[in-house]
Amino acid sequence: MYNILLVDDDKDIRNALKIYLTHDDYRILEAENGKKAVNALHENEIHLILLDVMMPIMDGIEVAQKIRTFSNVPILFLSAKSEDTDKLLGLNVGGDDYITKPFNPMELTARVKSALRRFTSLGGIEDTVRDKNLSPNIYQTGGLVLDDNKKQVSIDDKLVQLTAVEYNILKFLMENLDFVFSSKQIYEAVWQEPAFDVSKTISVHIRHIREKIEINPKEPHYLKVVYGLGYKVVKL
Repeated sequence: MYNILLVDDDKDIRNALKIYLTHDDYRILEAENGKKAVNALHENEIHLILLDVMMPIMDGIEVAQKIRTFSNVPILFLSAKSEDTDKLLGLNVGGDDYITKPFNPMELTARVKSALRRFTSLGGIEDTVRDKNLSPNIYQTGGLVLDDNKKQVSIDDKLVQLTAVEYNILKFLMENLDFVFSSKQIYEAVWQEPAFDVSKTISVHIRHIREKIEINPKEPHYLKVVYGLGYKVVKL
Protein backbone atom coordinates (compact mmCIF):
# COMPACT_ATOMS: atom_id res chain seq x y z
CA MET A 1 0.00 0.00 0.00
CA TYR A 2 1.32 3.44 -0.93
CA ASN A 3 1.38 6.26 1.61
CA ILE A 4 0.32 9.65 0.24
CA LEU A 5 0.74 12.89 2.18
CA LEU A 6 -1.89 15.57 1.49
CA VAL A 7 -0.66 19.07 2.34
CA ASP A 8 -3.28 21.82 2.14
CA ASP A 9 -4.58 24.35 4.65
CA ASP A 10 -8.12 23.93 3.27
CA LYS A 11 -9.77 21.00 5.06
CA ASP A 12 -12.49 20.71 2.38
CA ILE A 13 -9.85 20.17 -0.30
CA ARG A 14 -8.08 17.57 1.83
CA ASN A 15 -11.39 15.76 2.34
CA ALA A 16 -12.11 15.83 -1.40
CA LEU A 17 -8.66 14.48 -2.17
CA LYS A 18 -9.16 11.66 0.34
CA ILE A 19 -12.42 10.69 -1.36
CA TYR A 20 -10.74 10.57 -4.78
CA LEU A 21 -7.71 8.62 -3.59
CA THR A 22 -9.14 6.13 -1.09
CA HIS A 23 -10.91 4.35 -3.96
CA ASP A 24 -7.44 3.22 -5.07
CA ASP A 25 -6.59 1.86 -1.62
CA TYR A 26 -3.92 4.42 -0.72
CA ARG A 27 -3.09 5.18 2.90
CA ILE A 28 -3.67 8.91 3.33
CA LEU A 29 -1.81 11.17 5.76
CA GLU A 30 -2.65 14.85 6.18
CA ALA A 31 -0.86 18.07 7.05
CA GLU A 32 -2.52 21.47 7.26
CA ASN A 33 0.66 23.50 6.79
CA GLY A 34 4.21 23.20 5.52
CA LYS A 35 5.87 22.77 8.89
CA LYS A 36 3.67 19.80 9.76
CA ALA A 37 4.32 18.36 6.28
CA VAL A 38 8.10 18.34 6.80
CA ASN A 39 7.63 16.73 10.23
CA ALA A 40 5.29 14.09 8.76
CA LEU A 41 7.87 13.19 6.14
CA HIS A 42 10.53 12.69 8.81
CA GLU A 43 8.21 10.51 10.89
CA ASN A 44 6.57 8.37 8.17
CA GLU A 45 7.46 6.49 5.02
CA ILE A 46 5.87 8.64 2.32
CA HIS A 47 5.68 7.59 -1.32
CA LEU A 48 4.11 10.74 -2.80
CA ILE A 49 3.18 14.26 -1.68
CA LEU A 50 0.30 16.37 -2.97
CA LEU A 51 1.41 19.85 -1.97
CA ASP A 52 -0.56 23.08 -2.07
CA VAL A 53 1.46 26.14 -3.06
CA MET A 54 -0.30 28.87 -1.06
CA MET A 55 -0.27 28.01 2.66
CA PRO A 56 0.37 29.79 5.96
CA ILE A 57 3.51 29.38 8.10
CA MET A 58 5.50 27.81 5.26
CA ASP A 59 4.33 27.87 1.64
CA GLY A 60 4.60 24.96 -0.75
CA ILE A 61 7.65 26.31 -2.55
CA GLU A 62 9.62 26.54 0.69
CA VAL A 63 8.37 23.10 1.75
CA ALA A 64 9.59 21.55 -1.50
CA GLN A 65 13.00 23.19 -1.12
CA LYS A 66 13.35 21.76 2.39
CA ILE A 67 12.18 18.30 1.30
CA ARG A 68 14.66 18.17 -1.55
CA THR A 69 17.52 18.53 0.92
CA PHE A 70 16.81 15.04 2.28
CA SER A 71 14.28 13.21 0.07
CA ASN A 72 13.53 12.47 -3.59
CA VAL A 73 9.88 11.58 -2.92
CA PRO A 74 7.62 12.70 -5.81
CA ILE A 75 5.99 16.09 -5.25
CA LEU A 76 2.83 17.06 -7.14
CA PHE A 77 2.01 20.72 -6.66
CA LEU A 78 -1.62 21.85 -6.30
CA SER A 79 -2.37 25.47 -7.14
CA ALA A 80 -5.13 27.78 -8.34
CA LYS A 81 -2.51 29.56 -10.44
CA SER A 82 -2.15 28.30 -14.00
CA GLU A 83 0.52 30.66 -15.38
CA ASP A 84 3.61 29.09 -16.92
CA THR A 85 5.84 31.09 -14.57
CA ASP A 86 4.14 29.55 -11.54
CA LYS A 87 4.46 26.03 -12.96
CA LEU A 88 8.14 26.57 -13.79
CA LEU A 89 8.79 27.88 -10.28
CA GLY A 90 7.35 24.67 -8.85
CA LEU A 91 9.48 22.53 -11.15
CA ASN A 92 12.56 24.63 -10.43
CA VAL A 93 12.40 23.87 -6.71
CA GLY A 94 12.09 20.12 -7.30
CA GLY A 95 8.45 19.46 -8.09
CA ASP A 96 7.67 16.51 -10.35
CA ASP A 97 4.33 17.73 -11.68
CA TYR A 98 1.81 20.57 -11.31
CA ILE A 99 -1.97 20.22 -11.09
CA THR A 100 -4.19 23.28 -11.40
CA LYS A 101 -7.26 23.75 -9.19
CA PRO A 102 -10.07 22.98 -9.68
CA PHE A 103 -8.76 19.61 -10.79
CA ASN A 104 -10.48 16.79 -12.59
CA PRO A 105 -10.61 13.71 -10.30
CA MET A 106 -9.70 11.35 -13.14
CA GLU A 107 -6.74 13.50 -14.16
CA LEU A 108 -5.60 13.74 -10.54
CA THR A 109 -5.69 10.00 -9.93
CA ALA A 110 -4.00 9.30 -13.27
CA ARG A 111 -1.13 11.66 -12.43
CA VAL A 112 -0.77 10.16 -8.98
CA LYS A 113 -0.55 6.67 -10.43
CA SER A 114 1.94 7.84 -13.05
CA ALA A 115 4.17 9.49 -10.46
CA LEU A 116 4.08 6.44 -8.18
CA ARG A 117 4.91 4.18 -11.10
CA ARG A 118 7.94 6.27 -12.00
CA PHE A 119 9.10 6.41 -8.39
CA THR A 120 8.73 2.73 -7.53
CA SER A 121 9.24 0.68 -10.68
CA LEU A 122 10.98 3.19 -12.98
CA GLY A 123 9.77 1.17 -15.98
CA GLY A 124 11.21 -1.77 -17.87
CA ILE A 125 14.59 -2.04 -19.52
CA GLU A 126 15.46 -3.39 -22.89
CA ASP A 127 18.60 -5.49 -23.18
CA THR A 128 20.62 -2.79 -24.98
CA VAL A 129 23.65 -2.10 -22.81
CA ARG A 130 26.49 -0.13 -24.34
CA ASP A 131 29.29 -2.37 -23.17
CA LYS A 132 28.92 -6.14 -23.35
CA ASN A 133 31.19 -6.45 -20.30
CA LEU A 134 28.65 -4.56 -18.18
CA SER A 135 25.88 -6.35 -16.32
CA PRO A 136 22.39 -6.12 -17.81
CA ASN A 137 20.55 -2.95 -16.84
CA ILE A 138 23.76 -0.99 -16.33
CA TYR A 139 24.38 1.86 -18.78
CA GLN A 140 27.62 3.77 -19.11
CA THR A 141 29.14 6.53 -21.18
CA GLY A 142 32.49 7.89 -20.06
CA GLY A 143 32.39 8.37 -16.28
CA LEU A 144 28.58 8.47 -16.17
CA VAL A 145 26.99 5.21 -15.01
CA LEU A 146 23.31 4.40 -14.48
CA ASP A 147 22.74 1.16 -12.58
CA ASP A 148 19.06 0.28 -12.94
CA ASN A 149 19.44 -2.76 -10.69
CA LYS A 150 20.31 -0.52 -7.74
CA LYS A 151 18.45 2.54 -9.11
CA GLN A 152 21.65 4.56 -8.78
CA VAL A 153 23.49 7.09 -10.90
CA SER A 154 27.15 7.90 -10.44
CA ILE A 155 29.60 10.27 -12.06
CA ASP A 156 33.27 9.38 -11.73
CA ASP A 157 32.34 6.88 -8.98
CA LYS A 158 30.45 9.48 -6.94
CA LEU A 159 26.74 8.85 -6.38
CA VAL A 160 24.30 11.44 -7.70
CA GLN A 161 20.88 11.99 -6.13
CA LEU A 162 18.17 12.36 -8.79
CA THR A 163 14.41 12.64 -8.46
CA ALA A 164 12.30 9.91 -10.04
CA VAL A 165 11.54 12.09 -13.06
CA GLU A 166 15.18 13.07 -13.53
CA TYR A 167 16.25 9.44 -13.23
CA ASN A 168 13.76 8.29 -15.84
CA ILE A 169 14.69 11.02 -18.31
CA LEU A 170 18.37 10.18 -17.96
CA LYS A 171 17.70 6.45 -18.22
CA PHE A 172 15.67 6.92 -21.39
CA LEU A 173 18.44 8.93 -23.01
CA MET A 174 21.19 6.56 -21.85
CA GLU A 175 19.27 3.61 -23.29
CA ASN A 176 19.56 5.39 -26.62
CA LEU A 177 23.01 7.00 -26.65
CA ASP A 178 23.57 9.57 -29.42
CA PHE A 179 19.91 9.50 -30.45
CA VAL A 180 18.19 12.89 -30.38
CA PHE A 181 14.73 13.10 -28.82
CA SER A 182 12.34 16.03 -28.81
CA SER A 183 10.75 17.31 -25.59
CA LYS A 184 7.49 15.70 -26.72
CA GLN A 185 9.15 12.31 -27.24
CA ILE A 186 10.89 12.46 -23.86
CA TYR A 187 7.71 13.44 -22.05
CA GLU A 188 5.63 10.68 -23.63
CA ALA A 189 8.32 8.07 -22.93
CA VAL A 190 8.72 9.03 -19.27
CA TRP A 191 5.23 10.17 -18.27
CA GLN A 192 3.52 7.63 -20.57
CA GLU A 193 0.79 10.07 -21.50
CA PRO A 194 0.18 12.47 -24.42
CA ALA A 195 2.34 15.58 -24.40
CA PHE A 196 0.99 19.09 -24.90
CA ASP A 197 3.25 22.15 -24.71
CA VAL A 198 5.88 20.44 -22.55
CA SER A 199 9.10 22.02 -23.82
CA LYS A 200 9.52 24.26 -20.73
CA THR A 201 8.80 21.37 -18.37
CA ILE A 202 11.43 19.17 -20.00
CA SER A 203 13.99 21.99 -20.19
CA VAL A 204 13.73 22.52 -16.42
CA HIS A 205 14.32 18.83 -15.69
CA ILE A 206 17.21 18.71 -18.17
CA ARG A 207 18.82 21.68 -16.42
CA HIS A 208 18.48 19.95 -13.04
CA ILE A 209 20.10 16.77 -14.40
CA ARG A 210 22.98 18.77 -15.86
CA GLU A 211 23.54 20.53 -12.56
CA LYS A 212 24.02 17.12 -10.94
CA ILE A 213 26.08 15.24 -13.53
CA GLU A 214 28.10 17.91 -15.32
CA ILE A 215 31.25 19.67 -14.09
CA ASN A 216 30.11 22.76 -15.96
CA PRO A 217 26.36 22.61 -16.70
CA LYS A 218 26.66 25.53 -19.14
CA GLU A 219 29.13 23.51 -21.22
CA PRO A 220 27.77 19.96 -20.82
CA HIS A 221 29.96 16.98 -21.55
CA TYR A 222 27.24 14.31 -21.48
CA LEU A 223 23.75 15.75 -21.83
CA LYS A 224 23.64 17.89 -24.96
CA VAL A 225 20.99 20.01 -26.64
CA VAL A 226 20.60 19.80 -30.41
CA TYR A 227 19.05 23.18 -31.09
CA GLY A 228 15.65 23.00 -32.72
CA LEU A 229 15.53 19.21 -32.41
CA GLY A 230 15.90 18.05 -28.82
CA TYR A 231 18.32 16.40 -26.41
CA LYS A 232 20.73 13.48 -26.31
CA VAL A 233 23.29 11.80 -24.09
CA VAL A 234 26.49 11.38 -26.09
CA LYS A 235 28.35 8.11 -26.46
CA LEU A 236 31.94 8.51 -25.24
